[in-house]
Amino acid sequence: MAVLDTNEIFYTTFEPKTKNRGITYIDGVPAFMVYKMAKPQFTVPSKEVHHINSYFTFAGKRKWDTASCTCYDPVTPSGAQAWMDWARLTYEAATGRAGYLDFYKKDIVYDDLGPVGDIVSEWIYKGAWVSKFNPGEVDWTNEGDAQEIQIEITYDYAILNF
Repeated sequence: MAVLDTNEIFYTTFEPKTKNRGITYIDGVPAFMVYKMAKPQFTVPSKEVHHINSYFTFAGKRKWDTASCTCYDPVTPSGAQAWMDWARLTYEAATGRAGYLDFYKKDIVYDDLGPVGDIVSEWIYKGAWVSKFNPGEVDWTNEGDAQEIQIEITYDYAILNF
C-alpha cells in the first residue's frame, strides 16, 4: 500500500519563472536590444543494434539546434551594425576573407530573473556565432512599429549553470 506524503498532497506555493523576466548578454550587442531569445534545445537520435530476432537501442550523438533571437533595431546604437560587426568576423563579403574560429565564436549568457531582479537560472551558449541574419523589412503602410532584426545563432553546446 502506498504511503501518502503530506508534501505531495497539500498545495505548495511556488514562484514560476516568467517569459518577460530575462536578459541576454552578448559581447558587442547591447542587452536592451535583445527582447526574445530561444533557450537551448537538442535532439538525441536513437541508434539500433540488431541481433538475430531482436535489437536494442542506444543514444546517438547529441545535436544542438540553432537558437533564434529577435532584437529591436534602434537608431543609436545601430542594432544592425552591432550584429553585422559580429557576422563580418565569420566572413567579410567585401574582401572574401574568412575568419578564424577564435575570432568569431563567442559565449552568450542568458539569465532568467526573479521578481526582484535576482538571477534564478543561467544558460551559457558555448561557441556561438551568427548563422542567419535578417534585418527585416520597411513598410510605408505600417503605423510605426519598431524595426526588428531576426538572428539565428549556431552554437557548439550549452550549459545550464543553475
